[in-house]
Amino acid sequence: MPKGKPWTNEDEEKLKQLTEAGEKADSIAAKLGKTPMAVIQKARRMNIEVDETKHYQLTSSFVQLPADLPTPEEALRILAGALKAATKPGLNRIEVQRLQVLSRIARAYDFLLSNYIQYRQIETKLMELERKYAQLIQRKKNDAPARNDTVPAQPQAQ
Repeated sequence: MPKGKPWTNEDEEKLKQLTEAGEKADSIAAKLGKTPMAVIQKARRMNIEVDETKHYQLTSSFVQLPADLPTPEEALRILAGALKAATKPGLNRIEVQRLQVLSRIARAYDFLLSNYIQYRQIETKLMELERKYAQLIQRKKNDAPARNDTVPAQPQAQ
């Protein structure tokens, strides 16, 4: 018993055209409003060869990465906007998914930012210790010749 909407003659013709054009099953499914598995099964029943490999588009190809890190204030503004949007009634599935992704990104940003701040604090302390160590070595070098010039007096034998 079919679960989805039935295939029309136009759907079948479009399936033939798209497979002949080399479209992948998931792309055809999106164009026909069907699931990729429905497209694959229908193509098999019609003895049509369809590319079943998934078509993934890398997000880095269309997401422009910022040159500078956003400040915590900017990140909080973005998150506040997402929270406000989440309170609107009637969000569709894609909007909810985007808000969920934004929530995950905010958690990751918080984690990475706190690690970065801790790293910078450790780095600052290390540089301060290195500076103090260099000063101690320099002071020791400056004091060393003065001690060599003054030879302690030898007790005289009587």
